[in-house]
Amino acid sequence: MNNTENSPAQGNILDKIVVKKWQEIEIAKTEISIKSLEESEFFSRNCYSMRDFILNPSLTGIIAEFKRKSPSKGIINDRNTVEEVTTAYVAAGASALSVLTDESFFGGHKKDLIAARRANDIPILRKDFMLDEFQIIEAKSLGADIILLIAAILSSAKVQKLARCAKNLGLNVLLEVHNLEELNRSLCDDLDAVGVNNRNLGNFSVSVQHSYDLADHIPSQFLKISESGISDPKTIRELKQAGFDGFLIGENFMKESNPGGAMKDFVSKI
Repeated sequence: MNNTENSPAQGNILDKIVVKKWQEIEIAKTEISIKSLEESEFFSRNCYSMRDFILNPSLTGIIAEFKRKSPSKGIINDRNTVEEVTTAYVAAGASALSVLTDESFFGGHKKDLIAARRANDIPILRKDFMLDEFQIIEAKSLGADIILLIAAILSSAKVQKLARCAKNLGLNVLLEVHNLEELNRSLCDDLDAVGVNNRNLGNFSVSVQHSYDLADHIPSQFLKISESGISDPKTIRELKQAGFDGFLIGENFMKESNPGGAMKDFVSKI
């Protein structure tokens, strides 16, 4: 299987990730059945509402991410455990958590999501490169509440198909876009939120301007999330004024020796 049904050629790290991900999906399908996933510990639990938590005025709107490494930065933080970081994020007012489950490129693991689920009572995003319905069923079994669909690697038809699968399981769906073309071709009714990735997944350059450029183009029925490159509390205030409801922040906290403390300090300045 390949990624031709999902995406125009990217010619970058994203291509390599997608090829590797398809290989991993095919292996995973031979290791565990859908029936086994459906009988797992968390599969029957009701997912938390992303909207309720993001819009809760007593919380921050921040989706705080646990990330050990990235293709662009290498090791970011391989010292802190997922439990200590995510519980500290929650204590600092996180509206949701994001947990990387991609192992090859981001040093994540499915067991990280399970550990975060057991330790916390707020929505958790499975941060991964979702290409197949199997991964969505798997996400539910791991305790996720939200799945990520990345427009850059999915056709509009595939976005619709995967979003429908997620909604049928009670999951929240976050669509990630980087430009207006991706946004316009990927919108569908089964989305809960649209995230603007300020990081170009082709060359990893970052500019929050992408969020401002797309803010008015995202229909009001969806939560508006700004992702990546947010390192100044002032930026949160400005993004809120531009209409954004939520803010995915990971590296800015994870690069510190105490990510939870870094978030607490950040929040105190918003």
